[in-house]
Amino acid sequence: VNRAKPAVVQITTTKRVAMSGNKSPFDFGDNDFFHYWFGVPRDRQQPQERDDKNEPPREVPGGLGSGVIVSKEGYILTNNHVIEGADDITVILPNGRDYKAKVVGRDSGEQGTDLAILKIDGKDLPVLPFGDSDALEVGEWVIAIGSPFGLAQTATRGMVSAKGRSNSDLSVVEYADFIQTDAAINRGNSGGALINIRGELIGLNTAIATGGGFSQGNVGVGFAIPSNLAKIIMKDLVETGEVERGWLGVSI
Repeated sequence: VNRAKPAVVQITTTKRVAMSGNKSPFDFGDNDFFHYWFGVPRDRQQPQERDDKNEPPREVPGGLGSGVIVSKEGYILTNNHVIEGADDITVILPNGRDYKAKVVGRDSGEQGTDLAILKIDGKDLPVLPFGDSDALEVGEWVIAIGSPFGLAQTATRGMVSAKGRSNSDLSVVEYADFIQTDAAINRGNSGGALINIRGELIGLNTAIATGGGFSQGNVGVGFAIPSNLAKIIMKDLVETGEVERGWLGVSI
């Protein structure tokens, strides 16, 4: 854990939103907000005063997640859903240094694997080496490192519960080969490292199953993208910025 933690970073994003001068924060546009919650008919709602002169865009907080530095050149593996829709991306290292990151390429979950590659310009960056995810055994100990609920550098331990979970098991991405683990994974862990007991990166924590209802916390069913798959996607994203896939044009 001590060897791996320096290469696991926290990722924060912001989005620039245009704000009109006198727009109420409770103005939901065409949504029937008041009718839904309070039963107020739309013709009795008070009209909002508008100022056609717009203010400069304001930055609002966006997503929070994790990432893994995987090369001395500053390439960082993370999940696409961590940075999706962001205008500015900041990477915070465990030693407190922060960098503005640029997106090298992304492979969205709707079309691919929900992976993205970021790049930062830094010197003497810590790197987490890849392990062989195909060599993992069910029952093998693994450790998740990330920033659940913004708590950076959190490490949790579990084991490999299953391998080869497909998209039919978890409707998150188009192409899936998930490692299932009972190491505690929560919101903010996305894009963080799943390592083996040798301190090698064998997965990228991506999703959890919560059982539905109001519960959004860990119930011991987490999923990670295998490192061997991540390496293939990373190569394409670094070289071309996108992933090209063959398509036969036939479905069954």
